[in-house]
Amino acid sequence: MKKQIPFYLLAILVSTFTQTICGQSEKEALQKAANYYKNLDYVQAINAYESIARKGVETQELLENLANAYYYNADYKQANKWYAKLFANTDAKTGKPYNINPEYYYRYAQTLKSVEDYEASDKMMDKFVALKGNTDSRAVLFQKNRDYQAEIKRNSDRMVLHPLQINTNKSEYGTAFYGNNIVYATSKGGILKKRADWTGDNFYSLYEATTDSLQVFKKGKLNGINTKFNESTAAFSKDGNTIYFTRNNFIHNEVKTNGDETVLLKIFKATKNKSGKWEDVKEMPFNSNIHSVAHPALSPDGKYIYFASDMKGTIGASDIYRAKILKNGYGKPENLGALINTQGRESFPFVSDDNILYYSSDGFPGLGGLDIYAVKLDEEGNPISKPVNVGRPANSAEDDFCYVINSKTKIGYLTSNRPGGKGSDDIYSFYEHTPLRFTCQYSLSGVVKDADTKQTIPMAKVTLWGANNTLLEETTADEEGRFSLLYTADCGDLQLLLKSEKEQYQSGQQSVALNSTQKVTAEVLLTPVPPATPKIEVGTDLAKVLKIENIYFDYDKANIRKDAAEQLAKIVAIMKEHPTMKVDVRLHTDSRGSDKYNLALSERRAKSTIKWIVSHGINKNRITGKGYGETQLVNGCSNGVPCTEEEHQANRRSEFIIVQF
Repeated sequence: MKKQIPFYLLAILVSTFTQTICGQSEKEALQKAANYYKNLDYVQAINAYESIARKGVETQELLENLANAYYYNADYKQANKWYAKLFANTDAKTGKPYNINPEYYYRYAQTLKSVEDYEASDKMMDKFVALKGNTDSRAVLFQKNRDYQAEIKRNSDRMVLHPLQINTNKSEYGTAFYGNNIVYATSKGGILKKRADWTGDNFYSLYEATTDSLQVFKKGKLNGINTKFNESTAAFSKDGNTIYFTRNNFIHNEVKTNGDETVLLKIFKATKNKSGKWEDVKEMPFNSNIHSVAHPALSPDGKYIYFASDMKGTIGASDIYRAKILKNGYGKPENLGALINTQGRESFPFVSDDNILYYSSDGFPGLGGLDIYAVKLDEEGNPISKPVNVGRPANSAEDDFCYVINSKTKIGYLTSNRPGGKGSDDIYSFYEHTPLRFTCQYSLSGVVKDADTKQTIPMAKVTLWGANNTLLEETTADEEGRFSLLYTADCGDLQLLLKSEKEQYQSGQQSVALNSTQKVTAEVLLTPVPPATPKIEVGTDLAKVLKIENIYFDYDKANIRKDAAEQLAKIVAIMKEHPTMKVDVRLHTDSRGSDKYNLALSERRAKSTIKWIVSHGINKNRITGKGYGETQLVNGCSNGVPCTEEEHQANRRSEFIIVQF
């Protein structure tokens, strides 16, 4: 918009150049134009540079400064024309394209939106990203929100804008609620009124207007507030007896400037006397003569004052700050941080009664110029959502700002310099018939499969994880290995991690990209865990290592059966693999039969087992053995104790114990 310095608000210059360029040499003319530009006299700079350009002179400096002057005055269509020439022209000496500052890529991208060429704008943003990478928050935000148009669409068409009757061919902006009325800023009329060199507009005064539904009616100036310079953007205490407002650095009939002879912006406070006049005008303690502080807003509980500033510590051209309102003063200004502020311009804060912070920014991917964004705050004023674009028609391809809304009636106001208005900036009323969406629901479904066989795995645990290893959602796959998850979060493209786990499988995971506009499916593969191999050492039972449950013999016999030979071959193979291994064979029976008989039978079977192993290539010095009958039962199934067949089976076992390795 047209009221900003250095973050594009109202400002004035105490000294300007007023000479014409007629009859001057090209070099002199360029220098005069450059002086206008340097001193922020953009109206004169535009006239001077365009006069030179009409003569066929289009240097890189001319194109840059002329485009910037239009950009700073929010005439994005004209800025687009000159940025286009800057990027299309070549150096007259080398014939090569200009070496252009990355910032101009961003500004060109913004102005392309003013002509609704969003495809070209995105391509220019890709070039900006390539130049700046992760060093600029605007590049990072564009990369993270490439589907920003879809996000904007989600919150569009929630209202209809109505231009106010109080709009004129000058400029009106900056609405504030004042009881049942509103207060706004308007350009002062009259041919003898001072003008701002930055924009050519008359200076601003604060006016009050009565309201009737979506229309308002001019009432008159605020008594005791207005001066010969600029007053704008007010905020009132709940009782209506205290006002905070923006003014040029002018108090007690004295104007103060910074080192560049620029009158910056300050926030002032006044109280209302019994007759209704505003008096006792004081400036805020965090004001400065070297930076601007502007556009106050109060928290619903009156504990904080919010404002825009370019003070030391600002992330971009201007940031949103807040300071605590104390009984006897104000706390230290607190920058609201990188979630809310970017390396672009953030300004015009407003906090609704339902604790939503609205503000304008050109640092997020938007429709063009300044867009209006909203952030949910907790009771302490801390953000609990990411900024969301409030959508069309509140936002346009031009500058949209000074958004205020009554949380109960849903009636609000905003300012815009979009085409179709009466003046350079106009105020619009609206009724918000549909609430703003801060969150979206993401749908994720899929199936869990065996990585080797591709068979589904039933009843696997499935979890969804976010940044910093944060568990977001969890569920269990059904009998067919299928699962579904619903996740509610800030709207936008999400990069999350899907994990699954199941006994006898290694846990599996995969990245998933979620978009709130479509359902996402995923396939999670789990790799089977190979059976654990028991450690082979002295004392290890090879029967367990090789999963030999028993060596079977015919009833009352000790000869080796075919099935027993197949099991003993495993013993032979592992002993050949480890030539220093020595094994002790231990055969056991259950308690059925006499103790003497069982001992003799197990001994015969032990000898038969050893003989078979030796006959198959194992030196007899490496194998020993003994039959233990029923002397080493593993349970209580001794003589006369009734037991199941399974319990008796546990005692009938063969052991092959490593005694040397």
